[in-house]
Amino acid sequence: MRVAVIGGGPGGLYAAALLKRLDPTRDITVWERNAPDDTFGFGVVLSDETLGGIEHADPVVYEALRRDFVRWDDIDIVHRGRTLTSGGHGFAALGRRRLLQILHERCASLGIRLRFREPAPPAEELASCHDLVIAADGVHSLTREAHREAFGPQITTHRCRYIWLATDFAFDAFRFEIAETEHGVVQLHGYPFARPSPDHHPSTSPSGPRYPSGASTVIVEMRDEVWRAAGLDRCDAHASSEWCARRFARALGGRPLRSNNSSWTAFRTVVNDHWSHGRIVLLGDAAHTAHFSIGSGTKLAIEDALALAACLEEQGTLHEALAAYETERRPVVASTQRAARASLAWFEDLATYADQPPHQFAFNLLTRSRRVTHDNLRLRDAEFVASVTKEAGITPGTPPMFTPFRLGDLTLRNRVVVSPMDMYSADGDGTPGDFHLVHLGARALGGAGLVMTEMVCVGPEGRITPGCTGLYAPGHETAWRRITDFVHAAAPGTALGVQLGHSGRKGSTRLMWDGIDQPLPDGNWPLVAPSALPYRPGVNQVPHALTEPELATVREQFVRSAESAARAGFDLLELHCAHGYLLSGFLSPLTNHRTDAYGGDLTGRLRFPLEVFDAVRTVWPAGRPTTVRISATDWADGGTTAEDAVAIAAAFAEHGADAIDVSTGQVVPDERPDFGRSYQTPFADRIRNTVGVPVIAVGAISSWDDVNSLLLAGRADLCALARPHLYDPHWTLHAAAEQDYTGPGAPWPLPYQAGSRTPPTGRTDGPKPRLTLR
Repeated sequence: MRVAVIGGGPGGLYAAALLKRLDPTRDITVWERNAPDDTFGFGVVLSDETLGGIEHADPVVYEALRRDFVRWDDIDIVHRGRTLTSGGHGFAALGRRRLLQILHERCASLGIRLRFREPAPPAEELASCHDLVIAADGVHSLTREAHREAFGPQITTHRCRYIWLATDFAFDAFRFEIAETEHGVVQLHGYPFARPSPDHHPSTSPSGPRYPSGASTVIVEMRDEVWRAAGLDRCDAHASSEWCARRFARALGGRPLRSNNSSWTAFRTVVNDHWSHGRIVLLGDAAHTAHFSIGSGTKLAIEDALALAACLEEQGTLHEALAAYETERRPVVASTQRAARASLAWFEDLATYADQPPHQFAFNLLTRSRRVTHDNLRLRDAEFVASVTKEAGITPGTPPMFTPFRLGDLTLRNRVVVSPMDMYSADGDGTPGDFHLVHLGARALGGAGLVMTEMVCVGPEGRITPGCTGLYAPGHETAWRRITDFVHAAAPGTALGVQLGHSGRKGSTRLMWDGIDQPLPDGNWPLVAPSALPYRPGVNQVPHALTEPELATVREQFVRSAESAARAGFDLLELHCAHGYLLSGFLSPLTNHRTDAYGGDLTGRLRFPLEVFDAVRTVWPAGRPTTVRISATDWADGGTTAEDAVAIAAAFAEHGADAIDVSTGQVVPDERPDFGRSYQTPFADRIRNTVGVPVIAVGAISSWDDVNSLLLAGRADLCALARPHLYDPHWTLHAAAEQDYTGPGAPWPLPYQAGSRTPPTGRTDGPKPRLTLR
């Protein structure tokens, strides 16, 4: 096999070394357009997991790395002059130049040709005379760009500017520090990558460069508008280094910062639809990027190389090997990129967190990517987490999720919400029946602080399906009263909320399990919407665009349903302005093409939803809270943006909403959601910390650990969970049992108290050995 590697970074070099080691007959050439010691950045961080993979695949490389790694456990977070330290994190780093030197030596020893200062021929040309072409040519990959149609790249440029610098001493820990300048917030990311030289004389030896006092990477980052206001867009590398050194003089002990042809840049997230094209395969940053704040760029490239080499060994053909490589790596990379985007977004919005109390700020920073959680951090550094909960005023031994929260005159005993979930199980006239009594009653008995109904429709033509419930006929109120009476009697302390909505253009469809969003085979009713735009052209019917008199009729439907909900005994009312239903349709520019006062800019698009909210609040009992569910993004070009969502939330808060329930999407069928654990929570976080209104976070929150993390970090006030409550109606009580919590935030119903402990399982331990041989 003849192999060409384009790019002499760590990923390309390590792939070459592994392939040659596994089969010495392979003819491998690496092209690198720069000199051997030219490199971007200074230090490289690798995880223990990655090092373990290197150790098993190539002990020679691992041993060379091990000798030079700097290891540390602590993270220092400096917030307004106060340093807080969290331990137990476990990092390892070394100089990037030293890493490349080790890989150069390994490749040379294996007989791999290394062509430095020589641009590679085009990948297509190499593929004509090589069996495999590995494109490891970085974030600006010429190979990827030459074959855009085949790889399908999507590149997103983000809002911060950053620069890689270094200082010639070793930080004691990984260091995060913010400087609040006259231009805005600036942050420093710093970590050691070289130990002090034993002889305290700088030199270059076979083991790489030495530093008398060690060395650290320093990355300085800020929003683009801050960067421009500070005049850094007009500074060269030297002037930029001096500016950064002045801003962080205390952290640096007055020492200078040095650059290596460093320049300010904006991070670009790279995603590709495909990673291979014929004999050409992408690896590392050419295929994907992950923001430096989670230290995964080199890690991902090394792991790509390991997987690619393994798949080439295991599969019978090159086509099968490249397909297996992508199948194996894509989920891992996607998960890492989600964490990286969460971390990146946190730092982009850093200014919104600057006023948090110091311990909460530190906890928020440490858990920003959602990979480190409350429970995970408690295992690493229980004392640090205890200081965070103490600062928050939480009683020792009480998980954050079991602290009370007040909305209006309603005090919720804990922060768990059973999210609204359409059950499609009503009688044909919208009346809730025994199913709803059992469904909602079971979840109320399960310990959640607030249980929400499904979307309850305000008129027969406002139903999504014939199985949707309503509050528009005389019998509806009586049926709902039966359910609220049961909940208040059988589960005292549990609040029951009603969500009022109108399906708009998404109505008159089949039950979910019979074909979601598909029109009824017969008996369809006419649809209404802000504009005459069908949900799916050619599939769903074209709705009638509401006239102003008709808007008044719909508004009155909401009022009558709210009055009925109050009489039925609901504790909270939520107005459904999300997921592409009628009121959501007014908010999104993708679904509202009106040219009258109810369309156009965001002020116009907000007009009717705010009119409905104001009318509902007028008849809803004072003291009983009102919330609004919104879609904070449409996940589609030209739709509602995160900035729009902040403005929408602020408008409802100004009109008296007690909280904003922050969901996303489901507005247009061609959306592209960024699915993943807790993937919608950053939108709630941004609204809470920008507008200052309480928020309910939703979106694949699946564990009590996630709930505790979001609450303690100040990203949410309440957490709504849907599918976990379908899996386990007693999810909240079981979360309390698993955390050994028995306080007032999660009381077990008297008939269930005997089951408040985890049942014992069968014996799994074997007999203890009588003798241990050493």
